[in-house]
Amino acid sequence: MFRGLHNVNMDAKGRLAIPSKYREQLVALSAGRLVVTVDVEDRCLLVYPAPEWEIIEKKIEALPSFNSHSRRIQRLLIGHATDLELDANGRILLSQPLREYAQLEKETVLMGQGKKMELWSKSVWEECRDHYLNGEESDDPVPEGLLELSL
Repeated sequence: MFRGLHNVNMDAKGRLAIPSKYREQLVALSAGRLVVTVDVEDRCLLVYPAPEWEIIEKKIEALPSFNSHSRRIQRLLIGHATDLELDANGRILLSQPLREYAQLEKETVLMGQGKKMELWSKSVWEECRDHYLNGEESDDPVPEGLLELSL
């Protein structure tokens, strides 16, 4: 289970060190093998342990290819999916297209989201977070399970 928020600096080559808390889990879950892809709603990257990604990828592949919504998801998620491995120093190297998509520069935020992590540009994340905190809502209906959630 990945949770919490970590500020991580990325070097000029696109390398960033995975926090040790997450690194230990990644080694245990996937021998340090990851898949990184784009988020289809926000300008961030989704970081999965390889076995978790394989489950999702099978579901995406099973979507009907003649449906335009399915093709959009297939092309974006599978098309950008990149296999990575932690190096000896616990770092990953992100490709230029992935960095450009998420507008990543030196300051990034790696956020645990249960079975996956999200990687954000620090400035983009702070803007998104402020949007959420200001109560700016979307037009999506509130899921029933969320209405029943007690914190």
